[in-house]
Amino acid sequence: MGVTVSLVALYGLVLLFLLRSKSLGYGSAFIAIMFGFSLASTGAAGPVNELTTAVVNALGNL
Repeated sequence: MGVTVSLVALYGLVLLFLLRSKSLGYGSAFIAIMFGFSLASTGAAGPVNELTTAVVNALGNL
């Protein structure tokens, strides 16, 4: 679990740096995908899925 959390933090920092420097390309897409897979294996996956479901339901009710 500790390794997974540190990988999520590392991928998040690299993705934040790439987005702020506006250097979008294949490398940043790979980092974003790896960040998503790493985030999905942590305890944050449940709340993220619930938030996504709530947003989709709210948009459907507009």
